[in-house]
Amino acid sequence: MNRKDDLTVSDDLVLSYHLMHPGGDSAPGDPNAAFWLDGTYHLHYILQHPWKGGVSYSFVHVSSPDMLHWTWHATKLQPAFTGHGMFSGTGFLTKEGRPAAIYHGQASGRNHIAIARDDALSGWERPYSVEPKMPDGTDADVRHWDPDCFLIGDTYYAISGGREQPLFRSEDLKNWRYVGDFLAHEPPDVAIGEDISCPNFFPLGDKWILLCISHPFGCRYYLGDWDAEREQFVPETHGRMNWRRPDQSIYNTVYRDFFAPESVLTPDGRRVMWAWLASFGEGIDQRSIQSLPRELSLEDGGLRIRPLRELETLRYDAVTLKNITVTPPGGSHSNAATEHITDLPADALELDITIAREQVRRKRFGLRLFADETHEGLPIMIHPETATLRVGTTEAPFAVADLPEGEDLELRIFIDKYLVEVFANERQAVVASHQDYRSAGGLYLYAYGDPLTVQQIDIWKLRATNQGFFEARETRIWAPETE
Repeated sequence: MNRKDDLTVSDDLVLSYHLMHPGGDSAPGDPNAAFWLDGTYHLHYILQHPWKGGVSYSFVHVSSPDMLHWTWHATKLQPAFTGHGMFSGTGFLTKEGRPAAIYHGQASGRNHIAIARDDALSGWERPYSVEPKMPDGTDADVRHWDPDCFLIGDTYYAISGGREQPLFRSEDLKNWRYVGDFLAHEPPDVAIGEDISCPNFFPLGDKWILLCISHPFGCRYYLGDWDAEREQFVPETHGRMNWRRPDQSIYNTVYRDFFAPESVLTPDGRRVMWAWLASFGEGIDQRSIQSLPRELSLEDGGLRIRPLRELETLRYDAVTLKNITVTPPGGSHSNAATEHITDLPADALELDITIAREQVRRKRFGLRLFADETHEGLPIMIHPETATLRVGTTEAPFAVADLPEGEDLELRIFIDKYLVEVFANERQAVVASHQDYRSAGGLYLYAYGDPLTVQQIDIWKLRATNQGFFEARETRIWAPETE
């Protein structure tokens, strides 16, 4: 095996409130098969592990009352039970309300369905393969790859991923008929060669959304309508949740900071997603770390992304700063200023920053985390000249000018040791890693061109949710069979 076989995560890498695997190197860590059942959330993620002298893949099972405090369980979906390794798929409920998982079986050439024996997911019926037929009864000649399964009315549909996405239908999850192409067309901002893998298709507001990845460019989404007569998804817009960093090759397109999404519908109607934070390097690129849960919704025809509201229950020791002004010097081409605002009081924090709309019109400005006079730290910048939000070295589309008139700029910043996630006005979200977070603890404000006044900064310490992690690190209850 060409990877370290560490047994545990060292204390310096343990995160406070992100979900991470309690063992050692374990990538890939795709989240899979999420459910809300009898008052409990369930999630699985892929674990790479030794198997009969080689490598295989299992679905590790965790559960939580709130999507923050996780408990690990014995791994049931593993090659010792299924007969093959498990690659990505999704969870869904049958017509009878039973939890089920669809996934791709490693080296099996087929997608498979497994149905749970109970709502605790303490056991599963033996998986069986999806065998789609053409209308004349012959086998459908299609590629079997990352699948999704969903109900529309009384009909099950299943997608098989890849550059093409064949769609199948069934009335009973056993007998499948080939329908045709899942997508009616590709939007113009999708490059030829991008695949649709790790798909997750569901209604959102009055539209349908397809969460997915393309292996080259990471997590993305399509918004559109379901054409019931044609049995096709008709995308109207396409957006990305992952962007290339400058240290990643422009030719070998493997940009996987935010990768392999999965979602769940909460009992109060929220759609919540996770993604695997896959390629930040510096000791964590082979770790299975999940993003913060994100709530997805539609507003004015666009996707809204906000941090899970249960995160607010972790707040304590609030500090509020008001009316902070930084004034660049005049008369210089380098008309910029950076000022120390305060020191970050802990390594698990939420910062909420509000700046009045009139203060940010056409202004280039930002923050620096983990900074002092000799450490630049991690920049969080608004660039009007490129209409981007920069976090670390990642730049994502975001323009203050596109916000509705009268809407102030609101940044919510979550710090969990070396991981930082930034949410801008519920319209954009970016994640970054800063391994040197211990070297300096200052929060600095940067402004260019004109003075900038920050209306308010709220800072909360966040309570740890990793008690289950430490228990599972010791018990290794999740460890699958290896022989």
